[in-house]
Amino acid sequence: MRHLLTLFDLSTDEILDLYARSRRLKEAFSRGERENRHPRRVLALLFEKPSLRTRVSFEAAMTHLGGTTLYLGEDVGWGKRESVADFAAVLGNYVDVIVCRSFAHGRVEELARHSAAPVVNGLTDSYHPCQALADLFTLEEHFGTLQKLTLAYVGDANNVARSLAVCCARLGVRFVLAAPTAYQLDDSFLDRLKQAESSADLVQCEDPREAVAEAHAVYTDVWASMGQEAERETRRQAFRSYQVNSRLMRAAPPHAVFMHCLPAHRGEEVTDEVIDGPQSIVFPQAENRMHVQKGILDAVLADAASRAATGPPAEPA
Repeated sequence: MRHLLTLFDLSTDEILDLYARSRRLKEAFSRGERENRHPRRVLALLFEKPSLRTRVSFEAAMTHLGGTTLYLGEDVGWGKRESVADFAAVLGNYVDVIVCRSFAHGRVEELARHSAAPVVNGLTDSYHPCQALADLFTLEEHFGTLQKLTLAYVGDANNVARSLAVCCARLGVRFVLAAPTAYQLDDSFLDRLKQAESSADLVQCEDPREAVAEAHAVYTDVWASMGQEAERETRRQAFRSYQVNSRLMRAAPPHAVFMHCLPAHRGEEVTDEVIDGPQSIVFPQAENRMHVQKGILDAVLADAASRAATGPPAEPA
């Protein structure tokens, strides 16, 4: 795995390999063990957006693997003091892996084009692959399998929803999204998903009760993401009937769990009684960010070591 920018970059087998690595490392963690698999490797966290889960889970994961982390904020002048190409060429020769958390997805793509080190998307406005990988890992843990599961997402078709849709398609999980038509997944994304995974089982509707009727998991996220503050009131009005509350959870099967990527705006997209209730698995879900990202780091660092050992591919004759 050279870079992880979206889940379109990974095959089903590669995701299953990540899960196997994550599961083994989590089991070792639960025994109090920390596998020193990548000593003296350096992770750079290049962040334009604030973070709790992404930053701390990646820092903890890298430490557990024996490496160290550098947090790089606005002061490094990414794309300001010098071009992104020059910045990436330098940074990629200093560190072993870069996790980037940015606004525009094109920024992460440009970083990857010019970096000798692998780049992992820690979140952009378009995709949040690490979150979706941890979410499906959590569902598999809870239900014992992903076969014949349905994930119902109630809310804006944002970066999290898009990544969940791809991950579900790769792993054979039915994905149902409920949102006003103007906030559903667009045709260009749906076309790309079908081209990547022709068997994808994806449904969109406007009725949240219809969406959750056969759900094993009911998922929601904030109605206005970072960078959309000016739209907050408009979005609040558009989504006011899409709140995940006890009434909506009663419309789902009794075995359904509640999921949220956090941070939550309690009282808006979800009520306290749901997020703190017995069906909620939001905190195991958040914990698994660390374990799955440990698997991601293990995979990209192992791939980088393999590439270094074999050398660059031969030039065509």
